[in-house]
Formats: sequence, C-alpha cells, structure tokens
Amino acid sequence: MGRLWAGYLPAGAAAFVQRPHTVPHPIDYQFCDLNGHHRRVTVADARDVTGTPEVLLVMTKAQDTQAAVAAHLPDLPPEVPVVLFQNGMGCQQAIARRWPERPVCAASTTEGAHRPDDQLTVHAGAGHTWVGAMTPTAHQQLSRVIRVLAASTRPVDCEPQILQRLWNKLIINAGINPFTALLDCPNGALPEQDYYRRHIDPLCLELHWLMEAEGLASPGPQQMRAQIETIARATANNSSSMRSDVARKRPTEIDYINGYVWRRGEELGLSLPVNRMLTEQVTALSATC
Repeated sequence: MGRLWAGYLPAGAAAFVQRPHTVPHPIDYQFCDLNGHHRRVTVADARDVTGTPEVLLVMTKAQDTQAAVAAHLPDLPPEVPVVLFQNGMGCQQAIARRWPERPVCAASTTEGAHRPDDQLTVHAGAGHTWVGAMTPTAHQQLSRVIRVLAASTRPVDCEPQILQRLWNKLIINAGINPFTALLDCPNGALPEQDYYRRHIDPLCLELHWLMEAEGLASPGPQQMRAQIETIARATANNSSSMRSDVARKRPTEIDYINGYVWRRGEELGLSLPVNRMLTEQVTALSATC
C-alpha cells in the first residue's frame, strides 16, 4: 500500500522510512496504474531527505505497527500527524492509548493493490480513503492529512466516525481472509466452498452481536454476508493478503481481524466460537508452513 501511494503522490513528495540499521538507499520499482500504464517510480530514503515531514503514513502489517511507530516517533516533532493504514482492529487503539498526546489518525481504504513480484506494484482496484482522529490532538491536523493525501489525486475524505468505518472493513476482512487462507483459494471461489458455507452465517451473527455490544450500527448478519460475497465476487481473481502471507511463510494479521473480534467479545462477556476457531486454525496453519 505504501508503494501505491508513493506511485500517485507528486514526484519527490514521498520518502520511505526504512527499517533501523539498514544502509540508506532509494526504492525503485515499476508501477502499473488503473489504466494499465507502467512507469518507473523512485522514492528516496527518508534519511537522505532534509526537512520535517508533513505526515507519517504507517503502512506496516498490523503486528509490526507499534514497534515501527516507537522506533520513529521520537524523531518527529509532536505536531506531525501519524496516520495508521492497518488492516483489522486493535493496533490503532493501542497506539492511541500509548501516545495520547500525539495526533494519531486512522485510515480506512478500499483501494486495491498487489505486488506480483518485488519490482512491480499494481493498482488493482479503484477505491476511496477515509481518515479520522484517534486522539484529541488529531482533530486539528486532519485538514493537513487530507491535503497531503489528496495530492495523489485519489479520493480522500475526513471521517468523523472512523471506528464505524474501520468496523465496516473488518467485516469484509473477517469474512474473506481466514477462509481463503484455510482453503487456499482466490476470493471468487469462496461462495461455493462447503467450509465457508457452513461457517459464514454464524460468523456474521457473531460480528453483529459484537457491533451491537460496542454501540455501533450493524448492517445485520444477512447484509454482512451479502457484502462479503459481493466483494469476494468483485475481486474474484485476487488472493487475500492472509492467503499470500501463509503461502510466503509470513506472519498473518489474524490476531487483528478474527482474533480481535474473539478477544474483544471475551472482554464484553460474549462467546464468539467461530471467530476463535478461525483464529486458532489460521495460527496453526501458519505454524506448519
């Protein structure tokens, strides 16, 4: 996702923050836009760029986010907004609790991108991005964040109800990602799979229960399933990030998707066995790969 935004932002407007203890070097890759046009993108290493960044866009995997923010936040002035683009839920709240004095924002995007190989990033689906405040000081910085992201020409808006927006995306991720990982199938094959059919209705019911317990507007279990299957068919040839992580022997984000739902349910006194089962099965699958 970081390469997607860097591909659309004006040349020189973005810089990559590399992992600590690496040798500074620019990132160079081919970018394929929505029209199928290819172009070369070169993005500088942030350590080679002078001046203060306007925003810090954090696009790590959910499980890596706290460590990444902790490593780089001390180098930023306190007014620089931190924008979290992670899948799932949990890490956004954890960072807001850990640094409540910082302007921490969360973003939810329906833009789709994938990397067939390390040298190519493909913008696979047009979408929209919403940004909202997670801490009190973030509210006054939202206009800055929107201005910076809008320079990409991709549609971006402020979202006063960002938790509702994050939950709407969590529904889709919880209904697609674990099943595609366990069944090793592309998104479009899900609606015809027996395992998916057995568990999707109780899964949606559990999501509905938790949203109601959180005081959020739930679309209802039947509408959740319809939304999940609409997205699965619209992205029929896509491989979910969780399926790709399992195939590449990388840690998945299951703890921040179905695992978040299961644990949050326990905190609120709800039993959510399908989300627990999917979390445990994906975790076990990852351990054997």
